[in-house]
Amino acid sequence: MTVQLVLLARVAHRGVDVVGPRVQRLLALLAGELRAGPSSDRLIDELWPDERPEHPTKALQALVFRARAALGPDLIVSTPRGYRLALTEEDVDASAVLLRASEATAAARRGAHPAALEAAEAGLALFGPGTPPAATDPLGELRAHRAVTRAVLTRARALALARLERWADAIGPLTELAAEAPRDEELLAQLLRAEAATQGPAAALARYDTYRRALRDELGADPGPELQATHAELLRPKARTEHHGIPFDPNPLLGRDGDLAAVAALVRTSRVTSIIGIGGLGKTRLAQAVARASDRTTVHFVPLAGVVTDDDVLGEVMTALGVVAGPGDAVDSLTEALGPALLVLDNCEHVIRGAAELVHRLVARSRQLRVLTTSRTPLGLSSEAVHLLPELSPENSEELFRQRARAVRPGADLPDDIVREVCGHLDGLPLAVELAAARIRALSVRDIADRLNKRFTLLRGGSRDAPERHRTLSAVIDWSWHLLTPSSQAAMRALSVFPGGFTGAAAESFGFESDTLEHLVDQSLLTVVETGSELRFRMLETVREFSALRRAESGEAEAVDDRFLSWARDVSVANHEGLFGPDFITTVRRIRAEQDNLALALRIAVERSDGPSVAATVAALGGLWMVESNLGKLLPLVDEPAWALSHYRPEPGSVEVARAAMVLIAISAGLLQPERAGRSIVTARRLPPTAPTTLISAADTVLRCDGPDEVRALAERPEPMLAAVANSVLSYTAEGAGDRVAALAAAERALHVLGDAGNRWIRAAAHSRVGELLDIDRTEEARMHFGVVLEVFNELGAWATATRIRWALVFANLCAGRIDEAEQWLAECMRHDPDERTTMYGFDLALRAELALQRGDAETGLTMWRSVVDIAKVSDDATSSGLSWAAEAQAAAVLAHAGADRLDLVAAIDPATLLAGNPAPTLSACAAVLSALAAVRADAELVALAERCGAVGGFPSSVSGIARVRDRVADTDAYRAAVEKYATLTRDELPTVAQDVLAADAALSGRGSSGTPPATIRSRRA
Repeated sequence: MTVQLVLLARVAHRGVDVVGPRVQRLLALLAGELRAGPSSDRLIDELWPDERPEHPTKALQALVFRARAALGPDLIVSTPRGYRLALTEEDVDASAVLLRASEATAAARRGAHPAALEAAEAGLALFGPGTPPAATDPLGELRAHRAVTRAVLTRARALALARLERWADAIGPLTELAAEAPRDEELLAQLLRAEAATQGPAAALARYDTYRRALRDELGADPGPELQATHAELLRPKARTEHHGIPFDPNPLLGRDGDLAAVAALVRTSRVTSIIGIGGLGKTRLAQAVARASDRTTVHFVPLAGVVTDDDVLGEVMTALGVVAGPGDAVDSLTEALGPALLVLDNCEHVIRGAAELVHRLVARSRQLRVLTTSRTPLGLSSEAVHLLPELSPENSEELFRQRARAVRPGADLPDDIVREVCGHLDGLPLAVELAAARIRALSVRDIADRLNKRFTLLRGGSRDAPERHRTLSAVIDWSWHLLTPSSQAAMRALSVFPGGFTGAAAESFGFESDTLEHLVDQSLLTVVETGSELRFRMLETVREFSALRRAESGEAEAVDDRFLSWARDVSVANHEGLFGPDFITTVRRIRAEQDNLALALRIAVERSDGPSVAATVAALGGLWMVESNLGKLLPLVDEPAWALSHYRPEPGSVEVARAAMVLIAISAGLLQPERAGRSIVTARRLPPTAPTTLISAADTVLRCDGPDEVRALAERPEPMLAAVANSVLSYTAEGAGDRVAALAAAERALHVLGDAGNRWIRAAAHSRVGELLDIDRTEEARMHFGVVLEVFNELGAWATATRIRWALVFANLCAGRIDEAEQWLAECMRHDPDERTTMYGFDLALRAELALQRGDAETGLTMWRSVVDIAKVSDDATSSGLSWAAEAQAAAVLAHAGADRLDLVAAIDPATLLAGNPAPTLSACAAVLSALAAVRADAELVALAERCGAVGGFPSSVSGIARVRDRVADTDAYRAAVEKYATLTRDELPTVAQDVLAADAALSGRGSSGTPPATIRSRRA
């Protein structure tokens, strides 16, 4: 459940806080009537209760326009009578809590207490911590109404905890609720049980007696039947449970509290309960814990691992219980001996038919008997409730590893990051974690991590008291493997080729029907994940690796790879064009779901020099990564895939998918490695030309141009997509030549000619290009452009790119002097940044330094800038200005100190050295370094040359710093002479002159590029 609009704890849309009280009230009113939406008259009455505006309808329209501008044009839609939200009940927290309350109540009514608890806790989580302040406006009224729902959910949670016998968790909430509702006897009954379990029966009986007396004195009545029954239950002496065959735990059961409570609840309410899951998950340990905690008078634990055939199950159970068959039916004798017991049958999977038949006959003969089984597959009985045991969480896996490792070698060094790396390979299987930890006797944790690529060799030699089938990881999976039919084994061998899981349609393309998949799911070898409108099947990585080894042993690897590549071609060909079509969001999600699979197919295709498969997978993956603006993944396409396609001659039916692949590689090379773009362009030009109606075909047409004049001619053509692409190319060409004015003009023409052509992503890319080129005095426009882009990338789920856009919005607001909004966007960046690249080298600190300077706190701002310099020195990454981030940070720090007239604090920085190692600096790089050097020397000629190169357009403090230096020299003859001198230089001559001035005798060597967050909004690439 993903909530888009939050109103209860705060007011936010898609994680971004909504500012403005009247917009907040509008959203509250719309959320209150989510389906039909309120009328315009009601909205006006509620929004302006005291004094109506002169033109109320226009005022409402203006407010809706403002909300759409801030939150996206599609959030609020018009209706014949007013407005409504284009959201479902699940999308808005104020309505989602009602759904959760209804689910919790329904689940409790049917006895599904784990589900009731889950729904109640999910609903309460939507309210957030604390309580918003009371208010009489529409938002306050909505929150007041939902406070009733919060009380319902709180009560449902407390009762569910009690019915799951999680007494320690339940007693606090029950006590608070009983104090608020002292006559709620359903609550009181559970509170008595909780007190009896945690404080002893005497405390519970005393509370009952106090309640009974108060009720009689005040109302002359007695407690209700349920409460009296609870009282009678507390008075009865609790019979001592007899346990038979349950071994004591060798060590604590870790990370299974929730599963223990859930299974115990199922055992109380279901005739038959089965714990199912793959081997090594700890099903037996969990069943033993449930059996020991059971309140049944008798509990029998019978392991079936040693039973050979289905027909032997009944005899094994009778032998374990010491039952001798009488003259009649042996099951009758066993039923009589069991009585109202709990019978636990452990490891049923290899004799599932015999176990199911016995359990069916037993529960048919006894109403009081409860049966708990562990298996890798369900029994398939109508009386059965199934608990699918999940893998351990990463945190619990790591804790289990530490406990077992320290038990083996107490002094072992267990660094958190390496333990996390080890456990990340073990699929949350407790057995795998324990086997890995056992190797700490002779290996360091680093050695274990390095050897986990051979996990089936490494993970062997478990405890001697473990069953033989649990001594190695291979043995655990082998036990399940031999329970499969030959056709199911063949499916496992073949389908393990999919690293990212697969759909039923993919399995069918391999020749495996749905009944085979159902069998493998029943055997706990496949898990099912519901993603949108389809189901995906996945193997644990451990199981997949085991199956892949069996595939290699069987000699099927090449044939499976053939089918895998055929599947990948079909999927790619069917979907790649949709990435740039109107329904691109759906296509992105579809290809993203297959991303890992297609990436593997691409690697296999490249190794085989399989041109059709390379072309198809590059068209799909390259298109996905282009739409996501995932430049890091696009870069490898310029290498081996580009070489493979340079030797590929497609058949007529494959030309268009080949064109898409080749064009995408050429664009990637042009953006990321221009020196290698030539081969890709030549490869694309070998294909026959086509009409420039789509983004790919338009780009293909532009790639066929022999020079800038031809591109300029295409930029004037009437076809909107072709003109837009040509203008975009002219924009990048102009920027590369240092002419940012021409670059912006071309970008704005591209956006204009595009109009309504192309899909929203194509138009967002054009907005992004304009936004990143706008000068510091047009930041309001930049904010608008980036807002359009952010909405698209949020909807795409391209979180890394969306975060880069948020950083751009921080900078745009900062430059516009909107300090509060800049801080708000900065907080959003820190919350959403998935890989923390932007924070790694101090870029976030640079922005905080700028915020402090703009607030007038020069001391704090300058101190932060010096810290940025220290942090940035660990980076050699280049920004789009051509400087390394370390060099750009130093130049910016110098200018910030110049603006505050405190250059003495950065005297250790020598700007003249900042271009060292850069053989071909861009004009903007030269401008930044020249500006810093001019500030240090207060040199009029350096100021003039910096301005001729473009001055510096980075951080606001950089602009004010160089302006302060210019003010000092602007009236001098030296400055006027230098301006006249450098005015005659062409843009091609300027970099050479600048280098001569900065470091005439320096031997400049190249630097790497990419990755580090740039220091200007213009370097933000969407």
